[in-house]
Amino acid sequence: MADENETVDEEALAAEWAAAAEGDGGDDQDAIAAEWEAMAEEEPDTGAGQSTRVLNQDEIDSLLGFESGDGDESERSGIRAIINSALVNYERLPMLDIVFDRLVRQMTVSLRNFTSDNVEVSLDNITSIRFGDYLNSIPLPAILSVFRAVEWDNYGLIVVDSSLIYSVVDVLLGGRHGTAPMRIEGRPYTTIERNLVERLVNVVLQDMNAAFEPLSPVNFNFDRIETNPRFATIARSANAAILIKMRIDMEERGGRLEILLPYATLEPIRELLLQMFMGEKFGRDSIWENHLATELWSTDVEIEAVLDEQLMPLKEVMSLEVGQTLILNTDQDASIEMRCGGIPMVTGRMGRSGQHVAVRVEQTLRKLGRT
Repeated sequence: MADENETVDEEALAAEWAAAAEGDGGDDQDAIAAEWEAMAEEEPDTGAGQSTRVLNQDEIDSLLGFESGDGDESERSGIRAIINSALVNYERLPMLDIVFDRLVRQMTVSLRNFTSDNVEVSLDNITSIRFGDYLNSIPLPAILSVFRAVEWDNYGLIVVDSSLIYSVVDVLLGGRHGTAPMRIEGRPYTTIERNLVERLVNVVLQDMNAAFEPLSPVNFNFDRIETNPRFATIARSANAAILIKMRIDMEERGGRLEILLPYATLEPIRELLLQMFMGEKFGRDSIWENHLATELWSTDVEIEAVLDEQLMPLKEVMSLEVGQTLILNTDQDASIEMRCGGIPMVTGRMGRSGQHVAVRVEQTLRKLGRT
């Protein structure tokens, strides 16, 4: 009887579990499975117990620091800002802004006389860049003019892009107004085009001479023209340089002109470029200096007349007594040396003026550094 009761209890329990599994349990399992499937689609498992999310293109550009356009030289962010952090900021040389603002005004007048056309010159920006990075970023074809700063004993670059080259050639050779210059790509520049660009570069160099004249006289001399950036290497690839970008517009025509000055070229006038304004003296007060000089001229100083000097043992000096006489090796016609603070100043002859002993100056001593 006991075995039969146990069998019945086991069958009842199994039937109850089966009913529970067929009832609410099926719905719960379906809900849990659907939830797990949704979570797996949102955050796929990497196999290492961690979840990853795929970045879109905007997030990748922000991480790398390419949010700004190629022509925008505003503050960089991301990895690009870290790479460029080693460069020296041109804002540490504030006088450059004044110099190149003057250059823009002078070039506007000079190029109008050069082309006999309505020319507008504008300064886009002044930035710092590595020399090697700039050479790799020059859009070809272009003409690179190497010039030499004679007084600074170093070199610089003037890069004229293709648009400006064809515009200058078109204007100087009598092209019609209102028509875009014809571009013939895939060929080297002709001798006529190179000569006309060389004339343009010489005009720019003359204006640069005048722009730097108030700060430091310098002569920028044209050296050579290159069309291959590798042949225009004037500094190491990792060296920092100042890049000045200008826009030259001649009605519907125009292009870009860029001036590159390595920091090594500007080193001789670095102290002048650090000035915030022309004539700054870095803490010097001319009013105080003039007042001090005036007071020094009216200062009373003590002059000593040295009749004779002798070397004596310390034993004899310690044994001197009141009333003892010291013999000086000086007669009435001997030369007397006058000293100020132990420094020889003048020599003269001893004599008498009324009731006073006097010395008549006969020679000024030039070696004032002797003590």
